[in-house]
Amino acid sequence: MTLELHHLTTDFPEHATAINRLKLSDPHFSRLFKEYDALSHMIYRIEAEAEAASDERLEALKKERLKLKDALFAMLVTDAA
Repeated sequence: MTLELHHLTTDFPEHATAINRLKLSDPHFSRLFKEYDALSHMIYRIEAEAEAASDERLEALKKERLKLKDALFAMLVTDAA
């Protein structure tokens, strides 16, 4: 299995400028971005076996990351409109 650290700008390169701008100008976006980034790092460490976690815990973390990603993407789409 290839391990990959999920960066929002990697997943949405067309929104890289908006991501950087919103991180600085929108406190809500910035908070969600930080949560997403922290979860991505935690998941990466678990998958790299640097931290232990049950399969259920890992799946719960991935689901939470996906919810954050969806919320951040919705904010990006709204910003682009």
